[in-house]
Amino acid sequence: MNMNDSGSDASGHRARLRQRLLGQGPDALLDHELVEYLLALVTPRRDTKPQARALLAEFGGLGALFAADGETLIKAGLSETAAAAIKVAEASALRMLKSEVIDRPVLSGWQALIDYLRADMAHRPIERVRVLHLNSKNILIRDELVSEGSIDQAAVYVREVIRRAIQLGSTALILVHNHPSGDPSPSKQDIDLTREIALAGKPLGVAVHDHIIVGQRGHQSLRSMGLI
Repeated sequence: MNMNDSGSDASGHRARLRQRLLGQGPDALLDHELVEYLLALVTPRRDTKPQARALLAEFGGLGALFAADGETLIKAGLSETAAAAIKVAEASALRMLKSEVIDRPVLSGWQALIDYLRADMAHRPIERVRVLHLNSKNILIRDELVSEGSIDQAAVYVREVIRRAIQLGSTALILVHNHPSGDPSPSKQDIDLTREIALAGKPLGVAVHDHIIVGQRGHQSLRSMGLI
């Protein structure tokens, strides 16, 4: 087989992927095919199937691949352009999910919130802590990243959380963080921190609605567990 034949085969394969995607929707493609086609858009003269399979094997799945930062993707063998394509896909998905949460009562759209948080945080390799600020109608007014830590800890200061709530005029908070281990079970430290923030906010009219912990194996709500 000459080089032209090989290129024709690759082009025909990509055309078939494109037809399935456009005709049948995103579920028509397997995970490695989605990555393969995405990479083919930025490297059109290369067979991207082996690289797509290798990336999914290295990162452990589509979620972890998309959550990886640019430097990590480049170290895994992607060009800057290909790494940027992965991050554009992630950013688009997160913005679509976030649009289901913004300007709506959070407590009545709980599943949409969980979907957004899990997509954004479940596969992060380091611990990330966020505070969701709500107004008196329980509408999300600010989603703030307050800390990023090592693989197993992140610093959160009670005084700073409450001070920020007062600045924004928040009447309620939802605390969120991820467990890079994948297990969303709360630790004693998680429980103690939640209770400290709730205690500090109560006399100031700032309630803590919940503390959500997300991981690759699901999520936990301290409120649902009776820990708040």
